[in-house]
Parts: sequence; structure tokens; C-alpha cells
Amino acid sequence: MKKVKIVGAGLAGSEAALQLADNGWQVDLYEMRDKKTTSAHQTHLCAELVCSNSLKSTLLSSASGLLKAELEMMGCKLLPIAKKAAVPAGNALAVDRYLFSEYVHKTIINHPNIKLINEEVTAFDDTLTILATGPLSSDKITQSLIKDIGDNHLYFFDAIAPVVYTDTINMDIVFSKSRYSDDNSDYLNCPFNKDEYLNFVDALIKGEKYEAKEFESEFFNNIEYKFYENCIPIEELARRGVDTLRYGTMRPVGLDDPRTGKRPYALIQLRIENRNKTTYNLVGCQTMLKYGAQKDIFRLIPGLENADFARYGSIHRNTYINTAKVCNENFSLKNRSNIFVAGQLSGVEGYVESIFSGLLVANIINSKLPILPETTIMGQIWRFLTTEHKHFLPINANFGLLPAILDKIGKKEKKLEYSQRALSDLSSFLNSQQRSDHYEF
Repeated sequence: MKKVKIVGAGLAGSEAALQLADNGWQVDLYEMRDKKTTSAHQTHLCAELVCSNSLKSTLLSSASGLLKAELEMMGCKLLPIAKKAAVPAGNALAVDRYLFSEYVHKTIINHPNIKLINEEVTAFDDTLTILATGPLSSDKITQSLIKDIGDNHLYFFDAIAPVVYTDTINMDIVFSKSRYSDDNSDYLNCPFNKDEYLNFVDALIKGEKYEAKEFESEFFNNIEYKFYENCIPIEELARRGVDTLRYGTMRPVGLDDPRTGKRPYALIQLRIENRNKTTYNLVGCQTMLKYGAQKDIFRLIPGLENADFARYGSIHRNTYINTAKVCNENFSLKNRSNIFVAGQLSGVEGYVESIFSGLLVANIINSKLPILPETTIMGQIWRFLTTEHKHFLPINANFGLLPAILDKIGKKEKKLEYSQRALSDLSSFLNSQQRSDHYEF
């Protein structure tokens, strides 16, 4: 029987496990949680979402929507589970994070070809292995990896947004509305006038924050301290200029207050966290403020003056490797060809991108999958990760990766054309692909 060892039961590891198990592989899936936790996880469940509960847009006019459509064509295992655990979020796919992880966990442990082993893997052997330990890889496994790849590794930091209880939100101030939509109330909106906004920005700048060293082991004390651009803490954005937030995450465009008929000076959106709507996530409010400061500052948001927090925001280390330097085109390590790297550790950024990475590596191992069409998001992420860059940073789905379409049409129409081209080319690729036998190790 074909056997594989997968280290890490996050999104990538879970997707890879289900892909290979359904293709007849015997999978030993290792997950250290329950016995050893991380600075961000709260449960022992597979595929736990530690940051947002949103898997982003489902629209084909968005790169994230196109990536989901491509994944569905490839037989993705986790997206159907996400839809089963979905909560209202307009045109986005957001999930009840606990239900989603619970569904994935049950699917994993009930699969006859998967053995879930709750142990920390600290070193590598000659077993065919997928390393999908994610951005919170333990010190020991990271040190083992460094022995094989040298010092071509990178680090940055992620911040998580707070979550508040629904029954502590002031609905006399907050209004339900999705951007540009009159009949969709999947989001709550906290409107600011100018004085409220300026006071909030000032408080963010002055708020006491945690330092990275307070979260990290001695092994990581001397690492470079930087943030991935899409996960910059709200207080760091506030320091970039007084209007940065209201032209960014707090922009009020398309969200006129129905009670006044006017657009607020700025606003913060709240997104449903679970199916029972008992908690809401503060969209764009990822933070490294200390908990006491969060309580005071986020209660300055109109409608949250009496908010109770189900979870405070936090900061954690994110680890990834420079894939092009240390991996072959198939994501196996150059120095250890039996070890494949998947998930955020490989340099993808985002939930759906991590799922894609697990699916991709599983298909490469199972069927020697050749590189996907360059007109697809999946194909271009693959090419990006395996091409050397002077300054390598994690990649997520975006239309800028795709070969240009020169038609003189509107931006939205052009994005739809990108998606239609990608799905057509992927369909042709899959229909014509004569897959060879799996690799021999």
C-alpha cells in the first residue's frame, strides 16, 4: 500500500490527507496540538482557523473567487465542508470557525485510510513526508528544517482581530448593511463622525502594545521584526497618517447610514463569527495592543462602548521558507527529495491559498501532476513560488499574476474575462491530461 506521513493538520495538511486517502494512500497525519499548543490556536481540532473566519469573496470578479472555482474543478475536499459550515457574509465565504474545524476533524478521523496521531514531530527520516506545519511551526521542527535548508528562511508576524459578543453591541448606533447593497445585512457597521474617528486614531497610536519578544522563544529572539502587508496591525496603520484608516480598512464608501441617509466619516465593519450569531469579528482590527488597551480603545468604536470580548486580538510569529531556493519545482526539498513542503510554510498567504497548496502537493505526489496552465491562479502561484525573487514575500491570489488581457473593457468585465479564460483553460487541461503513475521513492 502507498504510504505517506503528513506533519501538521491545518488547512494544507488536512486537504492533502483527504486527497491522498481518497486515492488509496495510507496516511499518517501528525498534529502536536492537544499535547502541545501554539500562541494562536485554541482547540485540538484539524483545520482550525486562527485569524479571520472569512475565506474571502466567492465572486468570479475577484481573484479569491477564481481560486475557489479552480479548486472546485480540481476536486477540493475542504471547500464543500466550508460551505456546510457557512455563515452569512454577503458575497464572501465565511464560516462558523468551530463548526468548520469540527466537520473537518470528524471527516479526518472517520476516514479508513487516515490515522490521526497527536504527537509532535521533531526530526525527519526517510519516509515520504509532507511538511505542512504552517506559520506556527514549533521550534524543534523548525530547527530540524534549518539543518537541511541552511539559513534561507524568513519570518514575519501576523496579528489577529478581536471578537465581541453580539448581545453587548449597541444596535441603536450600529446598522446592518453590506457595501453597495440595500438588501443584504450580513455585516454590522459602526459609524464614526470626524471627532470620534480622530479620537480613535489618537488612542490607537498611544495605546500600549506587546513586543514580539514577549511571544517568542529564545530561539527566535533575534529574528527580523516585520509584518506581512495584508496583516498589519490597525495601530501600525494609524501611525502611517491620520487618514490612512478611513481610506483603507475603515473606508465608508458604499455604506450610507440608512437612518441619516449620509455616508459616515469612517466606519468599522463587524462580521458574523458563528452560525448562531452570538459573536462578531472586528474586520480589519488585527492588533498587537495589550489586552487592557484593547478593551479601552475598541470601546471607543461607536456601538461598542459596552462591548464584552469573546477573544482579544493578538500577535504571533509566522514562519515560511524561500521555496525557490530550497525546493524543487515539485515542492520537494533539494536536499531531501522525500520531504515536500505545503501550506503557509511554502510561502502562500491565506486560507484558500493554503488549501490549494495542500491539494497541489497531494496531486503532485499521487500523479506527477505537471505544472498547471499559466492563465490560472493556481498555475501562477505555483510558478511564483518556484521562481527566485530578490525580495521574496508570501503570495496570495491576485489577478496581477495572470498574463494580461489587452481588451479595452471595464475593470470588472476584464476580471470576469480573466476568470472565464482560466476556467476554460483549466477544464481543457484536466480533460486532456494523461496522468502517469505516482512517484517512486
